[in-house]
Amino acid sequence: MTAMYFALQYEVVESYVERRKPFRAEHLALAEAERAAGRLVMAGALDPPDGALLVFRAGSAAEVEAFVARDPYVREGLVTAWRVRAWNVVVGGE
Repeated sequence: MTAMYFALQYEVVESYVERRKPFRAEHLALAEAERAAGRLVMAGALDPPDGALLVFRAGSAAEVEAFVARDPYVREGLVTAWRVRAWNVVVGGE
């Protein structure tokens, strides 16, 4: 299966920056493991911090959804909504 790009968009609670502190190390470790595995390309909070964007290169959306299922920000209710969208990159990428 050919790898595709996927955009994972998070919407987050008010006071997200403060409320994420107890879960940040676990979240970042999970993100780093995905990056080391070659799936997570880049990620970060938006400015102002009312959401986040994570870009994956994966074989299917299910791989991204597996990340979501393990993310402590989702588990602990900091993410109020999320969606995965295939992203057809036409400039850049590999």
